[in-house]
Amino acid sequence: MQDHPNVVAVQDALDAAGAATAAGEPSRVVVLDDAVHTAAAAAEALGVTVGQIANSLIFDADGRPLLVLTSGAHRVDTAKVAALVGVAKLGRATPEFVRAHTGQPIGGVAPLGHPKPVRTLVDRALAQYDVVWAAGGVPRAVFPTTYAELLRVTAGDAADVA
Repeated sequence: MQDHPNVVAVQDALDAAGAATAAGEPSRVVVLDDAVHTAAAAAEALGVTVGQIANSLIFDADGRPLLVLTSGAHRVDTAKVAALVGVAKLGRATPEFVRAHTGQPIGGVAPLGHPKPVRTLVDRALAQYDVVWAAGGVPRAVFPTTYAELLRVTAGDAADVA
């Protein structure tokens, strides 16, 4: 699984960005034994709190993709986020829309490694954690990072999304 094209693309993007963990080491994609399709499952597999999981949620923002990286402890307030980004409606993206814009499946969407940059909001709630875990391109892959690194490597905007 470590050589899956999506995992390789995410690791390549992490390397190109010089992404680091809280300890200052290069951020590396880790492949888990089982798929973790939810923040709760990922937290359990990693032995961390659900709030430390950066859910990567793709929304359809008037036909354009919007990636919201939210704490696993939150639900995105779509009306609030729509107002933040200036769209009339923020809708749940179809699996086809997600794959077309990220190249990755729902449940494994990483914050980076997409064919083209995707506008990104990063939940300010993630800032309270020294270590944040994000998806690595497939449902079994994750990588450790920090809130500051998520902002930097995604060129994302800090936002209150819940």
